[in-house]
Amino acid sequence: MELSIVGSGYVGTTVAACFADLGHSVTNIDIDEDIVEQLNDGQAPIHEPGLDELVAEHGGDRLTATTDYGAVRETDATFLALPTPSRADGSIDTSIIEAGARSLGEALGSKDDYHLVVVKSTVVPGTTEDVLGSIIEDASNESRGEDFDVAMNPEFLREGSAVEDFLGPDKVVLGTENERANERLSAVFEPLVESSAPAVVETGIREAEMIKYANNAFLATKVSLVNELGNICKEYDVDAYEVMDAIGLDDRIGERFLRSGVGWGGSCFPKDTAALVAAAHEKGYEPSLVEAAIEVNEKQPKRLLELLEDHVPPQGKRIAVLGLAFKPGTDDVRNSRAIPVIEALQNRGATVVAYDPVATENMREHFPDIEYVESATAALDGADGALVVTDWDEFAALDDEFESMTDPVVVDGRRIVERREGITYEGLTW
Repeated sequence: MELSIVGSGYVGTTVAACFADLGHSVTNIDIDEDIVEQLNDGQAPIHEPGLDELVAEHGGDRLTATTDYGAVRETDATFLALPTPSRADGSIDTSIIEAGARSLGEALGSKDDYHLVVVKSTVVPGTTEDVLGSIIEDASNESRGEDFDVAMNPEFLREGSAVEDFLGPDKVVLGTENERANERLSAVFEPLVESSAPAVVETGIREAEMIKYANNAFLATKVSLVNELGNICKEYDVDAYEVMDAIGLDDRIGERFLRSGVGWGGSCFPKDTAALVAAAHEKGYEPSLVEAAIEVNEKQPKRLLELLEDHVPPQGKRIAVLGLAFKPGTDDVRNSRAIPVIEALQNRGATVVAYDPVATENMREHFPDIEYVESATAALDGADGALVVTDWDEFAALDDEFESMTDPVVVDGRRIVERREGITYEGLTW
């Protein structure tokens, strides 16, 4: 099929490259001319394992990019993959995707045949139909349900494994308003369903919008509960990881997302839980459990600093921060737990030296004045303490490097460093 995707961020670029790999012809639409040029030259604009290879293979061929919304007229369906960032109160800001919908509608006004618009961005129930559908209808002077339809297809892509998650999903959710929309959206995903046999959930648009929030809220709450239990284990000198390994054997619980640590970050969990809370408040409901999950998550970086202070008062000390990305496998620092950690260290008068394999430049935008180094070895050299924030595999191999520290105090927020003689080791929750 001929597909167009508006937006070339983590979601839009990954989805476009994967659809091209499945045999569709895909056109990415983005206002950033540099990104458009990169994609057409076969270069991925973001760091994501496996994406470079797909863009290199299909860029300029089955995958092309343009700044012209008019390209949508040559396609059968358009996916909106635009940001919906958080406002100060936690609610989502839909101004960017609304602008995209308006430009899309203007382009569709001169298209003769039927078109399907699929919202890929995370939006609260009612947004696709009541807001975006209405904008497209007004801008195009076309009739929804006749000339075009809107649909919702939430993404469940984890940064660091987004390509793998798209091509081998647990489920595909198709939220549509009528049979014609369902048939076209099903046709888009037919090659994926045939190749990987995921569960296919056919549902309404509002249900599909809510499934994304429910999915992320459940996972975020699970992590926060595990961290709370880990904090209690720490108080009783109990190995939280042995406890979690045991309860993970219960098939009602499962072993995934049972590793306690410094908390969750990224572009999804913080934004989606905050948006869910804000949406609930708007309806007069108090989502106490989700609010508690957020509260526990915000406490974890503070606990990391408290454990450091038990051994090294940060004032005037050189403290190494290992890991800046919110998780391994990505260069994304949005809501990274390293941000509150570095802020707290600076507030305590510490000199911060930071290292991450790929995320340094992105973090430099937040903290331009701290010292960044090219290796974990350089970060540890002469440090009075070290905080492990992201569980990159290379940190597990550190050994003699700790001997170069002035005071080998290591507070591990991810249980990636092995306890050993010669260092003072503190796990966050064990």
